Amino acid sequence: MTENGDLQAMLRLMAWLSPAFPVGAFAYSGGLERAVHDGLVHDATSLRDWLRTMMEHGAVWNDVVLLAESHRGYGDASALSEVAELAEALAGSRERHQETMLLGDAFLSAAGAWPDAVFARLPKNVAYPVAVGAVSGAHGIAIEKAVAAFLHGYLTQAVSSGIRLGVAGQKDGVQIMAALEEDISLLSRRAASATLDELGSATVQADIVSLRHETQSTRLFRS
Repeated sequence: MTENGDLQAMLRLMAWLSPAFPVGAFAYSGGLERAVHDGLVHDATSLRDWLRTMMEHGAVWNDVVLLAESHRGYGDASALSEVAELAEALAGSRERHQETMLLGDAFLSAAGAWPDAVFARLPKNVAYPVAVGAVSGAHGIAIEKAVAAFLHGYLTQAVSSGIRLGVAGQKDGVQIMAALEEDISLLSRRAASATLDELGSATVQADIVSLRHETQSTRLFRS
């Protein structure tokens, strides 16, 4: 890819994973709201630790493994169908399923402003990380960069949720982003070479609060 092509790819990635990209991610907290309600996350330190655990051992890790697999298989409709089916099956709750599928649909709809044959190869309904991985691969974006941007987008949204929930201030949020920068770099390299055999999570508490959030009476976030 030419230098100009690299720059265009970077600009597209920045647009697609920007909080301003119209996928509706602001409506979700991934169970964080319930974790705050239950006292599991109560200050900036516990918020940082929660987010690090989700990226390294939770659903977010699974997401980036699925993203990487979709990135590698962007040219194969059969491979994309299989990973899309797996991604949907891994949604551990009704809200988690709703979140990843609605974000995926919204992402594909908005990313259609950059036409490519990959859209025809993807299933009609697809989970968010699969959509991001396939489209990024089709546009020649390096896999590590796609994963890093995806993780950064997750972290930005989650920190914003923590601030809105009152467990951290804006300065705390900046410090969390800085503290987890190296984690994102390491995870991006790890996920770029990961296979589906490395899928798996060990965040039972996070899964439980996500389920409990479905029946929480006072809610700031949809999920």
